Amino acid sequence: MEDGPSMVKVDQGGNQGSLCRGRRCFPKALGYITGDMKEFANWLKDKPQVLQFVDWVLRGISQVVFVSNPISGILILVGLLVQNPWWALNGCVGTVVSTLTALLLSQDREAEFSVPEQLHYTTLGKEVPPVSLPVNWEIGSAGLWALFVPSGFSPGVLMTAFAKSFLQLLKSLPVGVGQIYGCDNLWTGAIFLGAILLSSPLMCLHAAIGSLLGIAAGETALSAPFEDIYVGLWGYNSSLACIAIGGMFLALTWQTHLLALACGEYPVHLGEQSLVGLPSCTWPFCLATLLFLLVTTKNPNIYRMPLSKITYSEENRIFYLQTKKRMMESPLY
Repeated sequence: MEDGPSMVKVDQGGNQGSLCRGRRCFPKALGYITGDMKEFANWLKDKPQVLQFVDWVLRGISQVVFVSNPISGILILVGLLVQNPWWALNGCVGTVVSTLTALLLSQDREAEFSVPEQLHYTTLGKEVPPVSLPVNWEIGSAGLWALFVPSGFSPGVLMTAFAKSFLQLLKSLPVGVGQIYGCDNLWTGAIFLGAILLSSPLMCLHAAIGSLLGIAAGETALSAPFEDIYVGLWGYNSSLACIAIGGMFLALTWQTHLLALACGEYPVHLGEQSLVGLPSCTWPFCLATLLFLLVTTKNPNIYRMPLSKITYSEENRIFYLQTKKRMMESPLY
């Protein structure tokens, strides 16, 4: 009779252990499909070349938003199909051709299909002083406000406009991310955000924040036409800039997060200055990001990632913290 309860306790303990193992197994399995899926890339190394090529193409599709994840690439393809099957086909053809070209030119495969090589900035190694860039930026922002805000502007008019078009403005947030690929479909933008989220929640957060900053700056500071805002034309450059500074090329700290917010707002003003009526494309993002990356500082919390170590925001932050720890433990510190 006394053995009964003890047996029950043993059984319950065994069941709890199996449940705990199951719970640990789920995050581990999730880790294989998030981030940059490095384990999957290693597993493919001794597999047929065709499978590796498909992996490279899918990663190339996703690297437009700084992501190197084949599943994210599949989701982005789905989003392009939702927008327009012809666009999806052209996107695949373009990525396949560029990948084949890289192979024919005997480019290093591991480097060629990594984020740093796809998004290589040749000026990162230059020592360029910041001079009066922050002051010029503030003056320029104030001057643009005076130039583009119509006469008779009042906070009441602005609040009424926001109240009437709140739903449209809310929809324009994912559409702004979708415009990175030239898509103005709401569901396509939402799928793109999901693809970024799968690889890096921090990058997804900054993508959404950047799009929101572009919307807010376009409507309030520059009085952009509502039609342009609704189709995401004011969000995509800001979204890319916010991702780039908020954890990709600079390790994420609260200081670099604030820099990302500033950089995310800046392309809106650059985009307004498009020359001779030509579309600005992603020039505002490129110029704004390069300007912020070329700023030098002795603040240890603003850490510029080595190009060879860039992966995704979470992993970049881990590398930064490990480097900081080694520096503090060094006798020369």
